[in-house]
Amino acid sequence: MERALEEAELALQGGDVPVGALVLDPGGELLAAGHNEREAGGDPTAHAEILALRRAAAKRGEWRLTGCTLVVTLEPCVMCAGALVQSRIARVVYGARDEKAGATGSLWDLVRDRRLNHRPEVVAGVLEAECSARLTRFFRER
Repeated sequence: MERALEEAELALQGGDVPVGALVLDPGGELLAAGHNEREAGGDPTAHAEILALRRAAAKRGEWRLTGCTLVVTLEPCVMCAGALVQSRIARVVYGARDEKAGATGSLWDLVRDRRLNHRPEVVAGVLEAECSARLTRFFRER
């Protein structure tokens, strides 16, 4: 999570919401990283999770990220949760809860919906205070 927080700082430097994400291979090695780039690229889908998933799939040479873990500083939204299910990611680890848009347990629980064909494990609250503080500071300063 500390490495994901470093990615979040890169988003902040680009004027975006400080969210960072990593994809780890089944052995725990870093496959790919991403941070929010919506402002930099003018792309509404350029969330940290989406970018990290795209980069990890490109590195592996396939879209299935079976056995991999996504680590992200903020609970994924509906779009990102859908991408996690589609990528067949094994585990999602996040820091701060998102009561307004979270889709892995807070507002919705898309990734564990029994009607879907894939349901990753979810681990919430890792370095939650640090992740939340960074986001709170960002929005207060705006």
